[in-house]
Amino acid sequence: MRVHVTDLKPGDILQADTFSDKGLHVLKKQTELGTIEIAKLFQHGVDYVDVESLYTKESLYDSPKNQESLAKIKPHLANAIDGFENIFLESISTGKVNSSVVDDILHPLVDQLSDQSDVVSLLLANDFNDDYTYQHSMQVGMLSYYIASWLGYSKKDAYSAGKAGYLHDIGKCRIPRELLNKPAKLTHEEFEEVKLHTTYGYEIIRNSSMDEASALVALQHHERDDGSGYPLRLHVHNIHPFSQIVAVADVFSAMTTHRVYQSKQELLTVLREIYSLSFGKLNAKPTQVFIRNMIPNFLGKKVLLSDGQSGTIVMTNPIDSFRPLIQIDSIFLDLSTERNLSIEKLFM
Repeated sequence: MRVHVTDLKPGDILQADTFSDKGLHVLKKQTELGTIEIAKLFQHGVDYVDVESLYTKESLYDSPKNQESLAKIKPHLANAIDGFENIFLESISTGKVNSSVVDDILHPLVDQLSDQSDVVSLLLANDFNDDYTYQHSMQVGMLSYYIASWLGYSKKDAYSAGKAGYLHDIGKCRIPRELLNKPAKLTHEEFEEVKLHTTYGYEIIRNSSMDEASALVALQHHERDDGSGYPLRLHVHNIHPFSQIVAVADVFSAMTTHRVYQSKQELLTVLREIYSLSFGKLNAKPTQVFIRNMIPNFLGKKVLLSDGQSGTIVMTNPIDSFRPLIQIDSIFLDLSTERNLSIEKLFM
């Protein structure tokens, strides 16, 4: 069956060798497609491929291999959350971060992440109810590693980006707890105090004799390409690439995680918002590679629609990737035309 690359699903198998329009061999026949392979087709400008058994396979999450992978990785995610709490508390008392302790936590996690390409299932399976700052730091570290990998960074550099993401909010250890957990909107003065976590984080990491990149990410992860961010109102060319990566992961995680003053939002809705921010706020390169690699993971996922109906995402809409085709029994609903409907909740 010949399909557009935007409609590929992890687990589809190529029926023929695939070449770019310049004649470059991209993927060989019988390749089982995962997120990385689908992204490679995008990168080489391949529009259509021949695959077998499209949409007839069980979803990637439901496959025994994926369930086993998720089961193996969850203890490492929990350990990263607990580990950040210890790092956070130690930073309060010592003003430093032990880099070796961070590496002991992250290396086993990253080893497991390398075997898990379905990041949407990973996020949906992440049902921990920990302190927001600790869980958020784990997620930002995890997503930063994935984004750097998708951008083509070496495993060493992708790890460094993930480590920087993991520590990006360490400066919050110097912010009063009552401000971090305040359920109401912060006053101007309170928000100005919270913003200081960026400079505090830079100081803590530099005092810990850690790498400059992690320190810069702590300082710059709220900077924006158009100069509207803080603390230095830097423009795009003065922001470290890792800071641009972590900024995307930070915004996505913040919007999809429950906080005391904000309910979490549905993943596809947040991806749409992230996309809109890529025009001047978040850097377009990491934002778009993040979206391209996330979208295929939604195929096969169960959804609850705003009218109460339940269905399954069966196809990505090439016109509007954030409003897919939903199958409900024998009926197909195209959310790109059914504008009165929306996805309320996504399930594994």
